[in-house]
Amino acid sequence: MALLEIKDLVTVFDTAQGTIRAVDHVSLSVANSETVGVVGESGCGKTMLALSVMRLLPGRGKISHGEIIFSNKNLLTLSNEEIRAIRGSQISMIFQEPMTSLNPVFRVGEQIAEAIRLHRNVSAKEAVLMSVEQLREVGIPDPDKRARDYPHQLSGGMRQRVMIAMAMSCHPQLLLADEPTTALDVTIQAQVIELIDELKNKNQMAVLFITHDLGLIARHAQRIAVMYAGKIVENAPADKIFVNPAHPYTQGLIDSLPGRSIAAGSTAPEYLKTIPGTVPSLYDLSPGCRFYERCSYGDGYCAENEPPLTVIDKTHLAACWKTEKVLKRIK
Repeated sequence: MALLEIKDLVTVFDTAQGTIRAVDHVSLSVANSETVGVVGESGCGKTMLALSVMRLLPGRGKISHGEIIFSNKNLLTLSNEEIRAIRGSQISMIFQEPMTSLNPVFRVGEQIAEAIRLHRNVSAKEAVLMSVEQLREVGIPDPDKRARDYPHQLSGGMRQRVMIAMAMSCHPQLLLADEPTTALDVTIQAQVIELIDELKNKNQMAVLFITHDLGLIARHAQRIAVMYAGKIVENAPADKIFVNPAHPYTQGLIDSLPGRSIAAGSTAPEYLKTIPGTVPSLYDLSPGCRFYERCSYGDGYCAENEPPLTVIDKTHLAACWKTEKVLKRIK
């Protein structure tokens, strides 16, 4: 049974240039203790999907259609007070850049303690002790001292660990991780991912992991949903995604990973493959497939008709008119 079920969700923004659909009829589920990766280029709607779940949309953003079912409750029908009680306790989120999420004028221990007191019936002294314990749990050395530091006194990797400690302080059932390794070097990235995995297993928690890096999430997600221009274009178990991608965009993302184009034992120089073109503007979308102009499989029919997300085989879905050719790599 799904812990989180997003049904036909549409998130729109009213702008001076018109209304855009940042999340366009997206359906996605996350089971208990499952890690689901949401992958796609910048601007494809991944972050807006997570913020929709949290009901933290910025500015003129609003959810115009769909349902978000969490533990059998539709989050979209809850009052502001009810959603605040769930946000941070049952559902937590790690944001992309900790320096924009942590308050620079408060010590990190105070900020974690505030999150604890907001959702748990403990005294101020108990909350401070619990915040130190949370820092210890996420692997920060000398947590008593670090709890008294300000965010600017910590490294990028430590700040991200503080954000994880804050998100985990009330032992949520679901963690939304929005590009939590973006500003970190490769070694620290691996440590942060392993930490999230470790905490997930320890707390039997579900994770919705949002990233632009398909290779980063490859060994950690049970399922992967690929987003493009506001829509999910492929959704399948991780092994199926990498072994037999059914959408040209997914194929392009996999082919662009370092090392994918090198034959075993080859001494030829390595050149990274790229996907030609750019993500289309959400203000001016064609009536057909949104990937058409960048696709080597597309034809006139694709340009005029938008493909639905259809079942390829049981747990594998893709939105492409040329799926058969993509699976066989026939162009």
